[in-house]
Amino acid sequence: MFFDVVAFETKRMLRNFPSLFFGLAFPVMVLAIFGGIYGNEPSDFWDGRGTVDMSVPAYVGLVVAVAGLMSFPLGMVEYRSRGFLRRLKATPARPGLFLAAQVIVNAVISVLGVGLLVGVGVVAFDLHAPAHPLAFAGIALLSAAAMFGLGMVIASLASTEQTALVIANLVYFPMIFLTGATVPLALMPDAMRAISDALPLSYAVEALQWAWVGGGESITVALYVLGGTVAVSAAIAAWLFRWE
Repeated sequence: MFFDVVAFETKRMLRNFPSLFFGLAFPVMVLAIFGGIYGNEPSDFWDGRGTVDMSVPAYVGLVVAVAGLMSFPLGMVEYRSRGFLRRLKATPARPGLFLAAQVIVNAVISVLGVGLLVGVGVVAFDLHAPAHPLAFAGIALLSAAAMFGLGMVIASLASTEQTALVIANLVYFPMIFLTGATVPLALMPDAMRAISDALPLSYAVEALQWAWVGGGESITVALYVLGGTVAVSAAIAAWLFRWE
């Protein structure tokens, strides 16, 4: 039964153009634009690292934010607002299966998005390998869990698809533009950087960049923030989420 539900969600996702575009194509487009402008030559601005080497791990944050903050919660609210989850209680396919399937399908899209992003970076811009590959994979997983946790909170708060879309946009756009996921924090004024300090994705980008390019700075705070985001989001979602 579970594999049938995953197959159903996969077919549904393949018809969802916005999620596929922003999860797969948009990060690569951003990389192509900025990589084409700045290249990947060592730069004093990045302490001898290339622009693409610093940008790709940041764009990984963009990939997981799209899946966790937009695609996942909007799909759950759509099911609930249309009574789909309530009607499932009379069938062998329990609502929890669809929740798990949505997570799995969006996670697969995220993995494909990251793979495509890294592949283009290597082929087109001579992207260097990550300094700490295992740490990078673990941090990417933790970052995704934090974004999906926030997405579950959005799904818990929104009663209609329109409300979910508004809330998701209010969370998503500050996350991608004020955290270094698209525009480097080093280019932002102090006021914008102060706002970024309150956004979990900033810490995901910081930790992902550390794992990719190395460096002596500590990411302990970033890991605590991401882990705390997962825990708090899970507690809030468990308290507020309703199947109907």
